[in-house]
Amino acid sequence: MNNKIVGFVYIVIIVVSLYGCAVQQTLGAQDILVTDQAAFEKAVDAAKPGDVVKLANGTWEDFEILFTGRGEKDNPIRLTAETKGKVFITGQSNLRLAGEYLEVSGLVFKDGFTPTQEVISFRQNKDTLANNSRVTEVVIDNYNNPERFETDFWVMMYGKNNRFDHNHLVGKRNKGVTMAVRMNTEASRENYHRIDHNYFGPRTILGSNGGETLRIGTSHHSRLNSFTTVENNYFDRCDGELEIISSKSGKNILRNNTFFESRGTLTMRHGNNTLVEGNVFFGNGVDHTGGVRVINGGQIVKNNYLEGLKGTRFGGALVVMNGVPNSPINRYDPVKDAVIENNSLIDSDNVQLGAGSDAERSAVPTNTTFSNNLITNEDGRDVFTVYDDMSGIAFSANVLGSMDPPDFAQGFGRQAVALSRADNGLLYPASDVNAGVSRDLSVTRKSDTGVDWYSKPDKTEPFGFGKTITVAPTEGELYLAMEKAEAGDTLLLQAGKHVARKFLRIDKPVTIKADGDVSLSFERTTLFEILDGGSLQIIGMNITGADSPDYAGNSVIRTSPYSMLQNYHLEIIDSDFSDFDVNHTFNVISTAKGTFADNILIRNSSFSDVTGSILKLDKEFDDFGIYNSEYLTIEGSKFENVQGSLVDYYRGGTDESTFGPHFKLTGSELINVGGGKRNKTKASLYLHGVQVTNIENNTFVDSKPFKINHTVGEPKTVIVDNLFTNTPAPVVEELNSGLQPTAVIKNNSGIN
Repeated sequence: MNNKIVGFVYIVIIVVSLYGCAVQQTLGAQDILVTDQAAFEKAVDAAKPGDVVKLANGTWEDFEILFTGRGEKDNPIRLTAETKGKVFITGQSNLRLAGEYLEVSGLVFKDGFTPTQEVISFRQNKDTLANNSRVTEVVIDNYNNPERFETDFWVMMYGKNNRFDHNHLVGKRNKGVTMAVRMNTEASRENYHRIDHNYFGPRTILGSNGGETLRIGTSHHSRLNSFTTVENNYFDRCDGELEIISSKSGKNILRNNTFFESRGTLTMRHGNNTLVEGNVFFGNGVDHTGGVRVINGGQIVKNNYLEGLKGTRFGGALVVMNGVPNSPINRYDPVKDAVIENNSLIDSDNVQLGAGSDAERSAVPTNTTFSNNLITNEDGRDVFTVYDDMSGIAFSANVLGSMDPPDFAQGFGRQAVALSRADNGLLYPASDVNAGVSRDLSVTRKSDTGVDWYSKPDKTEPFGFGKTITVAPTEGELYLAMEKAEAGDTLLLQAGKHVARKFLRIDKPVTIKADGDVSLSFERTTLFEILDGGSLQIIGMNITGADSPDYAGNSVIRTSPYSMLQNYHLEIIDSDFSDFDVNHTFNVISTAKGTFADNILIRNSSFSDVTGSILKLDKEFDDFGIYNSEYLTIEGSKFENVQGSLVDYYRGGTDESTFGPHFKLTGSELINVGGGKRNKTKASLYLHGVQVTNIENNTFVDSKPFKINHTVGEPKTVIVDNLFTNTPAPVVEELNSGLQPTAVIKNNSGIN
């Protein structure tokens, strides 16, 4: 046999031998179904590369999962569900993975909260991390610590080269970032993590700092590089606080993410040389929806689409900040060497340049380019606000479709722009315009993210989506109806006198509505108590305190005395409240610490003879930037003989991470309000730290002055077209800025 044939046979033998080893290795891999925690621990201890440990379908309660091992590239050790979406991790449970080439999938965390700091952690402890590992198709649904301001995190990434993809995170309500990348040790820096195709579902307003959805790094290590890629994720109504994504490290890539009706911005808070590219922002006119905020050096913001954004100041559609000279690591490094190009800003209200300029933040942007951007609005409004010298930004070839060029710089040209919506859902100029986003921009859809076996929440109205229950004016009928009611139901009270002899506890959204002339009184210290999960709408009622007990400190409506995770709504419409004077300090609405209203509305209603206040929203007095309600709106209502103030509204501290509170008083009448000896504010209205105030077309008669304290940021206060009779002028103070009062006070009558 010649040498060539021998060599060929030898090669064949080697190949067959290697193939046999590979087959043997694959055949050696096991699928291990476990039915209890002890079996799980045993299976994980014995797991080899290629093995799959499966949790049996069902509920696993109080399960602290520790998944460790050393898989191989393309042959990881896997932990999954027997059937994806059929394994529920409940109670006080969590997941830690540590080792090499591990993969977790198919689990659902709900009906509980983590006993530690994290629900999912890519480490066992500070010394044992996960690398080259993956978490995919995992759901975390409303898995919250019951204490609103007890901080925890849903996902913490440590180690290097890990991936978090196609997961579903919805309903984070307590304080703490939904997901974070940590860089607290060398082993977690320059990590090259990938976070992609995840569904970040609704996160309600926290009313405090600490409500970010995604954070990459912290200020302590922010001048180091992370190299984290965040791409093709969907951020759906993520409203926790000002920063939706907070990039606090260098050389990250944030691209092709979609932000839908999310209040806040993608913020490059710390760190340099981050790329923000191909992201899409749909604000749909929702209050405080924002886009991109630029801070620090070397940032690139290009080919981003921003439509219908209504945010202002730090939450604008495009914000370029002023910095602090020689900034401490936790403040604001100046913007320099930034590139902002080929972005489309359509029907978006605010481009803020030099934002935050003050005695500390005095360093203006330098060596920055702003070019080939398209800016157009249907109403033709001027979107630019310039706070400082912008000569360090080179503006060129920007197209303005609906406004004249600004006077602070060259580099803007006005051009007729007719827009049409393309197949990718974005608006483009019908004619050739050499500015704005590319026509081949791929938009990440909601359906591209998360899992396909777990539903994504739609928008819902707070009231009126259930059935109607008729309630007769007989003893105990209202209490029983309330007990039987389901979310969204309306209790329709028949004409007559209804008396509540027990607390009416509201643990679901419910409407109380009068059918005819209805009088409602109560014999306990409160009528309605809003509990976690509850919201209350009152329509057409006559509510009286005539039957209330002779105690100090009664209330008509109060929140739970304990922390509430879920934000509530309260609406009072076309109703009359009277005779709350059986004893002193009888308040109409009293809130507790740790409770938060998305909205309180009083419309076309009257209140008389009250020994306390109408609204006590003053329980977050620790000066941590926390408050009790995002929006308080009073329209067309009358308040007479109220010894306390109409409202005590308090947000203390100087934190700049929230948008509220908001207060609006229009078309209303205050007669003899605020003069009681127990009214500590000595005011008819007391607003401390309220960010947005509109007091317009009201009448103030024989009342105490109203007092407004500006504490942080750039609060907007407008007091116009009011009539003051025997009532002192408003008092507005700037407590921290050292500036003259910024309130707009004009066209008011009767002020001396």
